[in-house]
Amino acid sequence: MNISFLLISAVILFYAGYRFYSAYLAKVWGEDNARTTPAVALKDDVDYAPAKKGIVFSHYFASIAGAGPIIGPTVALIYGYAPVWLWVVLGGIFIGAVHDYSALFISLQEKGKSIAQISSSAMGRIGYVLFITFTFTMIVLVTGAFLGLTATALTSVVSLIDLNIEGGSSILYTVVKDGKEVAQIGGIASTSVIIITLFAPLIGYLIYRRNMNLYYGSLLSIILLAFSVIAGIYFPVSIEPNLWMVIISVYCFIAAGAPVWLLLQPRDFINSFLLYFGIFFLIIGAIAGGLAGSQINAPAFNMAEGSAKLGMLWPFLFITIACGAISGFHSLIGSGTVSKQVSCESDARPIAYGGMIIESLLAVTVIIAVGGGMSYSNYIDTVFPTAQGARSNPILAFSLGMGGLLNKGLGIPMAYGAIFGILMLEGFVITTLDTAVRLSRLLLEEFWSTIFEKPPAFLRSYYFNAGVSVAAMLYLAYTSKFLSIWPIFGAANQLLAALGLIAVTAWLIKNNKPALFTFFPALFMVATTLIALYSLLTEKYIPTKNITLMATDIILIILSIGVILLSIKKLMRPSIASSLKSEKEPS
Repeated sequence: MNISFLLISAVILFYAGYRFYSAYLAKVWGEDNARTTPAVALKDDVDYAPAKKGIVFSHYFASIAGAGPIIGPTVALIYGYAPVWLWVVLGGIFIGAVHDYSALFISLQEKGKSIAQISSSAMGRIGYVLFITFTFTMIVLVTGAFLGLTATALTSVVSLIDLNIEGGSSILYTVVKDGKEVAQIGGIASTSVIIITLFAPLIGYLIYRRNMNLYYGSLLSIILLAFSVIAGIYFPVSIEPNLWMVIISVYCFIAAGAPVWLLLQPRDFINSFLLYFGIFFLIIGAIAGGLAGSQINAPAFNMAEGSAKLGMLWPFLFITIACGAISGFHSLIGSGTVSKQVSCESDARPIAYGGMIIESLLAVTVIIAVGGGMSYSNYIDTVFPTAQGARSNPILAFSLGMGGLLNKGLGIPMAYGAIFGILMLEGFVITTLDTAVRLSRLLLEEFWSTIFEKPPAFLRSYYFNAGVSVAAMLYLAYTSKFLSIWPIFGAANQLLAALGLIAVTAWLIKNNKPALFTFFPALFMVATTLIALYSLLTEKYIPTKNITLMATDIILIILSIGVILLSIKKLMRPSIASSLKSEKEPS
């Protein structure tokens, strides 16, 4: 199939979804700019810090679109591009964007409370404890998966043959590995990440403390990005993967307690331009490549091989794409940090629903890049390697696919496109990590205040809670490989989305608002994820005796069933049941 067809048809559907469906949702929520948002009412310039819509959108989009919408579709392409495209497009419009918008808007109504805190009013204190424990476990999984993946990608080397470069004809720094000359493109990303992180406080100071014009701030950020890439090409940083994991963990520990304007917001703001440019070039490359006749190299349907590598299409396709269609992690971002930065209610729709739609569009371009920009055999060798000791590297697969797509469509040398691809991802993986660790710290602080009437001082300490979060992340990354962690993370992430939709449904009913648009997606996601967790436990973790993931899987199942039973009990109350029934009946 011509690659441009997949893009154009997706864009049309996404536009229709935002134009019409999100407008309907805005009416359901009853957005009103006369109401004061938590960021304004509770401003403290640490966690509650009102910001301009563009700044908040950059933070939200950078946090949710870090790696998930790229890695998930890249791995799931093994099932064929058709089912992956359908799930990303339809799931994004009717489930994912609804979930994101709902979580943010409820948090705005509830003084910036997290989705876990909001669940307590819907499911009671026990439900809240179960929900927050489940959420913390899920965050440990996402940080553990991304930490190991980041360390692998930052040390990536690529054969000059795969980059269509002849030996000695490139400015890239090369080394000889296994008798082949390879380019250290991971080292370029390493240098860029380091420079951006070091300069982020300066950007934050200029924009948030000196009120620099946003356009000048944007220009300065783009110049900084360009400088970091040039520096990376000439001075690539080479660090062992395990040491990288330690360094990133230390950074996350520091960032988890720093004011949001100092690291979190400026890093997201700077990196967002990489993602914007990346999406732009992917779209232009897909259109130009389509006009030139480029086709998708991956098969349309590949159920047998996909099932052999990952598991049956249902439920595993729907958890492998843990972002891009729907992601529970987004509700943590929306209710955990974004709701504390939104200045007016009307900003919620473009930030949350619009942000998710653009993330889904990114996922579509990933399908096109990986499916059309590299050979299918090269894709298999990179993402599902069979060589002894080889690590799955979907970040590298996407980078090579992007390089191939831009080369075919725009004539850009493949090496430069691949470098752009890995840079595009790396900054956002680390952004996702520091945001997730901060959320984990906040969740633990909430948890202790719920368990104890007056928590001991050390349990209220940032050092203790951030330390626990970082230690759990580092341990999981050290003990499990990416392809082992990703499926259980995906299941936990999607189940968190289902639980979030259940909490939203209960809140809507409590406030006498229509709720079927969240109720049915919640049922679908609950069934999908619980089946996936059971299959992973019985077919993978128990047979391979992976104690860490086996225990995690069992804990997730127990916690989720507890939350679901409490929710059913709440939803089956006569007043609520009659509300759902009346909504189904025509007026």
